[in-house]
Formats: sequence, structure tokens, C-alpha cells
Amino acid sequence: MITLHGFSSSNYYNIVKHVLLYKDIPFVEDTQYGGTDEYLALSPAGKIPSLTTEGGINLSESSVCCDFLEETYPEKPLYPADSTARAQVRQIMRISELYLELPCRRLIPFVFSKKAVPPALEKEVRSVVSRGVGALNRVGKFDPYLAGDKLTMADIYLRYVMSVVSLAKGCIDWDIAAEIQGLKEWQTLMADSDISKKVDADREANRDEFFAIIRARMGG
Repeated sequence: MITLHGFSSSNYYNIVKHVLLYKDIPFVEDTQYGGTDEYLALSPAGKIPSLTTEGGINLSESSVCCDFLEETYPEKPLYPADSTARAQVRQIMRISELYLELPCRRLIPFVFSKKAVPPALEKEVRSVVSRGVGALNRVGKFDPYLAGDKLTMADIYLRYVMSVVSLAKGCIDWDIAAEIQGLKEWQTLMADSDISKKVDADREANRDEFFAIIRARMGG
């Protein structure tokens, strides 16, 4: 059976977990927070999540894990059959990660420390995220899903990307979601699935333990 390593407060962990649940793939969860030599055997760069296949092979990087699951378990596909449409889905995923998630992730230390974001960093984050907002407004269909009338991998990616993006609202006083046309209605649609409800409940249950570990690592 597949084992998913990581923790439920991680948005990247939840991307892979959502895919596993959507495809009805049996798996077990192994709570890991990284930062140990033992975890490097599962994830060479020490990143969360990692996945152990049924054959005992360890994989890391959420996109790699998701592609493995899509190719190995093709039932209930999350990519269109047409190659151009597949590329369009991947384009949305890359925009979501490069121009929304990664810049907003730089604000996380200030969320936990409650310190003010340096003006230079705020300016840089705003510049990159503005490009992402504009790009997503141009390529996102939200009809009702990101790529059209069917759920794709892009929807799962953006749902958990937005859990990091939402942190920016409190840090730099910017409601990014409000600037993406159709996003809030799409978020309501996505949140209403049984899979999303389970992932969200597990994330909430993990919150206190995760925060305690972060505070300990920050020396607080």
C-alpha cells in the first residue's frame, strides 16, 4: 500500500492527499515534520511531502508524486486527453505555484513571528503576485472549474495554493483572492466536496501540533 509522509497542515501534502482520495487509491499516512536525517531517506531534499510506492520506492516533490499517481492509476483522470488541453492545465498549475504560492510563502515567518514585513520584501511580493493575479485572470475559466466544466489537477493545486496566499491578507493588508475574477465562487464549489471537507478537518486537527513544532524550531 502507498504511504504518504508529511503533515496535514502542509498545503503541498494536501495536494497529494487530495489526489489520492479523488482517485480512490488506498494509502496510509505517516506523520513526519522533516528536519531529521531519517527523513532524508524518504525525501532527498528533506521536503514535505514524500510518498512511498507499493513497490517500496520513495518519491518526493508534490508535482512528481501527483504525476506518478496520474500515470500509475489512470482511472478518474485529472488531466484532459488532448495534449494542448493538458498543457493548459499545467500552465495554470505553474502560474499558481510560481507567481502566487512561492512569493506568499516568503511571508510565513512574519505570520508566526507577528513582526512587520520589511517594505522591500512587501514590494517584491506584491510585484510577483500582481503578475500571477493578472495571468490567472487571463487563463482561468472558472466555468465552473479552472479549465472548464471538469475538475483537473489545476483545481486541486490552486485550492491548496490559496491556503498560503490567504496569509498575505493579514501580513500586507491585501485581499488577493478578491482580485481574481470568479475565484470566491470557485472556492465555495471546491470546499463543498467530501474530499475537501476531510482534508480541511484533518488540517484543523493537526494545527496545534504543527504550531507547537514551529514555535519550538523558532526558539519560542
